Amino acid sequence: MSSTIGQIMESPNYTHLDPSIFFLLGIPGLEQFHLWLSLPVCCLGTATIVGNVTILVVVATEPTLHKPVYLFLCMLSTIDLAASFSTVPKLLAILWCGAGHISASACLAQMFFIHAFCMMESTVLLAMAFDRYVAICHPLRYASVLTDTIIARIGVVAMVRGSLLMLPCPFLIGRLSFCQSHVIPHTYCEHMAVVKLACGDTRPNRVYGLTAALLVIGVDLFCIGLSYALIAQAVLRLSSHEARSKALGTCGAHVCVILISYTPALFSFFTHRFGHHVPHHIHILLANVYLLFPPALNPVVYGVKTKEIRERVIRAFQRGQGTGSKAPK
Repeated sequence: MSSTIGQIMESPNYTHLDPSIFFLLGIPGLEQFHLWLSLPVCCLGTATIVGNVTILVVVATEPTLHKPVYLFLCMLSTIDLAASFSTVPKLLAILWCGAGHISASACLAQMFFIHAFCMMESTVLLAMAFDRYVAICHPLRYASVLTDTIIARIGVVAMVRGSLLMLPCPFLIGRLSFCQSHVIPHTYCEHMAVVKLACGDTRPNRVYGLTAALLVIGVDLFCIGLSYALIAQAVLRLSSHEARSKALGTCGAHVCVILISYTPALFSFFTHRFGHHVPHHIHILLANVYLLFPPALNPVVYGVKTKEIRERVIRAFQRGQGTGSKAPK
């Protein structure tokens, strides 16, 4: 695999690029399957748009859903849509046409937004865990703790945290020189994929990238785990089996979303740093699973698991069918 990438990088078509231009290869070793791989990417992108827009519209138009848990869900849907628009259009252009050319500034911008949105999403998932903790462990204080002002502040914190943690990365990369190749063997401008092309000392970039990832994934997962440990402790104190089932049922959708979001993220993180014998295309496929699957599946999970959203989506669908059947022919 490495020899294949090396041959591609040495190709005259790629080595004489403008110094301000990078080239995204897509998935090295699977070029013959690019067109076929575009089908699931297109389906996931469509599902992301339809599902998350549906969540936003349903919550916005139903006053009874203007509650903290659904407002956090709207934040999650907004972030998922933004992250999808940062990756899917260019990814489809690469898979369909081989249009991997991207300017250095656009590459840095894509890198910043993709990783910043992922960090924002992690912060919102942590906030949703806190929401469940307050709802189950301190139900009488729920309305006074999670006020509209607090929810708005949490949204601002999520945006500022993701942006500030990612802000140094473009500047750290901007100081590097790329004297050998501008060919990125990836489907998007992933931080370490770009850093590996540099000729100078990349230790600050590697250390900062690892530190930022651990601060987000490590801290957020620890806090989410702590929240659910306290929730489990409170639920076990309930005397009624029905009350325990109802309390745990309110957490089902959030637990599923956590597993969908963090499992591919952790697989991608550990295989990238410790899976030196894992084929390169597996690294890239895992990275794309991490970016494409959670935004598409999150609204499906909440639509299926959350009775209020499910009922309103079905009602809107039935209303639309009724309107269509009454239309004059």
